[in-house]
Amino acid sequence: MKMKKVLSLLAAGAFAVFAMAGCGSDNGSAPAGDKQAKVLKVGSSIDFPPFEFQDEGQKEYQGFDMDLIRAIGKEMGREVEIQNLGFDGLIPALQGKSIDVAISGMTINDERKANVLFSDPYYQSGLTMVVRQDEEAIKKFSDLKGKKVAVQIGTTSAAEVKKLEGVTVTELNTPADCFMELKAKGVDAVVNDRPVNDYFITKNAAQGVKVLDEKLTAEDYGIAINKDNAELQKEINAALKKLKENGEYDKIFAKWFGEKK
Repeated sequence: MKMKKVLSLLAAGAFAVFAMAGCGSDNGSAPAGDKQAKVLKVGSSIDFPPFEFQDEGQKEYQGFDMDLIRAIGKEMGREVEIQNLGFDGLIPALQGKSIDVAISGMTINDERKANVLFSDPYYQSGLTMVVRQDEEAIKKFSDLKGKKVAVQIGTTSAAEVKKLEGVTVTELNTPADCFMELKAKGVDAVVNDRPVNDYFITKNAAQGVKVLDEKLTAEDYGIAINKDNAELQKEINAALKKLKENGEYDKIFAKWFGEKK
């Protein structure tokens, strides 16, 4: 339930803006001459507030995922290099080994697990719906029959809404595009991950729209890793566990969601 300003986004699948995400002391235990071993190449679709986005005038990518992967990299003694990719290009990039991991509000599901490894879950989300403030005919997901719904292409939202009977689905590139289409009355509702919808409403002080309470699904987010790299999966899980134990995860969570996990 979230969205900030209209983001400067790249076309899905395009390889473009690179950002070096600082992770404090990035001199890990790797040998000084082995620079490649110290870099964790991360792919993310930088269009999913509050998990990953880039504000106007900001050089670094921001968001919950960005802070978390930098903290994980620091814990591992690795320098984090973040590459902006279209969401539907993340798994192919992992399979092609152009990146080591992908973190982008990615739901752990069986279809994706057939192609990549996942870390332990780091966030639980769910799909919620945003409608216009004066909308009285839509109160729950079963009311969407015969309605038009906007979703982000390639996401769990798209897959789940397509399962609903009698719903016309409009797939757009970003959550921002979905909300703009709703306000322009091109669709009757937007279905997105709960935190994305919350963020949009809260940070934009959005008027004329409302979030409905019902959740269509409950979903765990995970960090995706190349199928052949079980060792990296273990390292990331160990770093994530440490962050949860030492309170750093709670600090990051509170920064973006206003409460402790």
